[in-house]
Amino acid sequence: MSQPPLLQLDQIKVVYQQVILAVSDISLTVPDGQIVALLGANGAGKSTTLKTISGLISAERGELAHGSIHYQGQPITTAQASSLVEAGLVQVLEGRHCFAHLTVEENLLTGALSRRVSRATLKQDLERIYHYFPRLYARRRAQAGYTSGGEQQMVAIGRALMAKPRLVLLDEPSMGLAPLIVDEIFTIVQQLNQQENVSFLLAEQNANLALHYANYAYIIENGRVALSGPADALRARSDVQQFYLGQAALAA
Repeated sequence: MSQPPLLQLDQIKVVYQQVILAVSDISLTVPDGQIVALLGANGAGKSTTLKTISGLISAERGELAHGSIHYQGQPITTAQASSLVEAGLVQVLEGRHCFAHLTVEENLLTGALSRRVSRATLKQDLERIYHYFPRLYARRRAQAGYTSGGEQQMVAIGRALMAKPRLVLLDEPSMGLAPLIVDEIFTIVQQLNQQENVSFLLAEQNANLALHYANYAYIIENGRVALSGPADALRARSDVQQFYLGQAALAA
């Protein structure tokens, strides 16, 4: 028998405060070892979908009203966010959330709180993060609140990686960042995927960027999947960005 996908959503419906419909019908699959992009305009339901998967939606008075979510073949519809982190499913929230008064390195160490490991292991884990994010090594003693937006995004991703995840939910990683920094971050995501088999489900408004790095993509509109397919195939279609952002055709 074939292995189940790493993550599978079947017809999920999400509401806030029991009345506000945010996601009406989304089904998607993240195979093990792949980068899957969730594309759509602001308000399409991307962040809600990620928070529903990670168990964080209840903190915003939201709930899964219909459908199912499976991770590693097991249902996680009612799982607590903390237990999902321990199982290797971690979310990096939109907005580069850091502990502003902690140093960069202290922020990174908080990502390992769910693991009971020795100081020697923590040191090795930090060295691994600094290998992928050399900017953070140079800024490791600086308070995170005084670092640049790009560095804070790297801190947020690095902190998630300290939990040793199998799947990272990455919400709008390019938002508000300079193009060179965005390319650097996405290149690191690709390296983590290829070298360490970390899978990613990333929500992103920049379709051209996401489709360049992803294996597969889903485009959502008004809380529903409007289009899906291999990233290369979607990237070749001139109507993809026009479909939901009214922009020009994707660059080759």
